[in-house]
Amino acid sequence: MEMEMKMKKQKGIVLFFSLIILLIMTVIGVALAVNSNQSIRMAGAGSERVEAMAAAHGAQDSVIATNAGTLLTNLSPGITPAGTMLGVTSTMSPLQLNDVGCQRNSKASSANLISCRRSEIISIAAFGRNNLGQLTIVAGVEQEVLTGSAGG
Repeated sequence: MEMEMKMKKQKGIVLFFSLIILLIMTVIGVALAVNSNQSIRMAGAGSERVEAMAAAHGAQDSVIATNAGTLLTNLSPGITPAGTMLGVTSTMSPLQLNDVGCQRNSKASSANLISCRRSEIISIAAFGRNNLGQLTIVAGVEQEVLTGSAGG
């Protein structure tokens, strides 16, 4: 009889410790699930930024290719919209309104026939939830022209 009493007490204690261990394991499992969810969100945000960067570079390359030659050298003062491509808004503007010496080769010819016009192209890409992130890429373009040609 004494033995039966000890067994009943021990069964209750084992049940109590089993519930405590189960509770601890549940808390650990929930913490790991939350951590995993945040890691996935952070990885997604990083990939959206990389995608926005690629889109901005692509849009900028497109603007340069589309406006190469006389269109790029004859920009009017102020900001000129260059269009929207891949969800990226691009603008062009001349940095200086007159011809300047070329940075690549300051002595292009002995008669000083070649000068340059500098333009700035800005591409802005929005990314993330509700487009809260913004990525801006600015590129300078130097176009060689004959000194004194029209448009400068």
